Amino acid sequence: MRTLTDAYIPELPNYYRGKVRENYDLPDGSRVIISTDRISAFDRILTCIPYKGQVLTQTARYWFEKTADICPNHVIDYPDVNVVVGKRLDILPVEIVVRGYLAGTTSTSILTLYKKGERQMYGVTFPDGLRDNQVLPTPIITPTSKEFDGGHDEPLTPAEIIEKGLLTQEQWDTVSRYALALFARGQELAAERGLILVDTKYEFGTDENGTIILADEIHTPDSSRYWFSEAYEDAFQAGKRPQSFDKDFIRSWVVERCDPYNDDIPEIPASLIEEASKVYIEAYEMITGSRFVPDDSFDTPLARVRAHLQHLFVK
Repeated sequence: MRTLTDAYIPELPNYYRGKVRENYDLPDGSRVIISTDRISAFDRILTCIPYKGQVLTQTARYWFEKTADICPNHVIDYPDVNVVVGKRLDILPVEIVVRGYLAGTTSTSILTLYKKGERQMYGVTFPDGLRDNQVLPTPIITPTSKEFDGGHDEPLTPAEIIEKGLLTQEQWDTVSRYALALFARGQELAAERGLILVDTKYEFGTDENGTIILADEIHTPDSSRYWFSEAYEDAFQAGKRPQSFDKDFIRSWVVERCDPYNDDIPEIPASLIEEASKVYIEAYEMITGSRFVPDDSFDTPLARVRAHLQHLFVK
């Protein structure tokens, strides 16, 4: 009852269902974005985690406020703990991923590709002899194509982005500058709380004037990988995966049991889902320094969201 599995609200117009978020475009040019409790990886939905949507929305809110001086973002209002009303943008067709470490489990992660023997990735040359989860000399951008139809994202180089006309040179320069500055701010503030911001993804869009604006979410446990600083060095030296509170442990559980890109996903145990919920809450509290207060008002999360969005219903 306390899990927001879906957030279809017929009184809101122009519905679009994403992997994790439900979206509605309003006549005034704004977009209602509702974060459900779904968790996705490997281009599919794995399960639902109680309170995950609230954690994501409120963690992103913290970071949007902490980085507003770096670049403009899409936020207009927060009418509910799971909801942001943002400026509707034309999303750029390139997903910007910034990485500070040789890490990851997905098919496009630099660790996965490195283990396959690749040394030229995303326009960057990697030396031989790097170890799993090793810090990179400097953070790098590893852009991928953004497949809006649910297909697989594909690695890109900056040259390919320009040659294919996905972005202009000016747009690429702007999003690169923004992304690296956002990542630096994220690493700085995370370090103050005993965390390492390992890697993260950003989505940018343009408004009616062509201005590039940060969209979606920022530095949440869904879009980012965090490690605990104090445990990193021992884990690295032992060749073990550093302790984290991102969704890697669910992805790792799935990978150990199937080919997640081709096989049916086995049912994820309730105990693992409960653990994941606690991890998301812990992540919020550690990242923001604030206590997590679940909003359990109304009979269900959907009823609460509906009530808080009634003023936006189309008559």
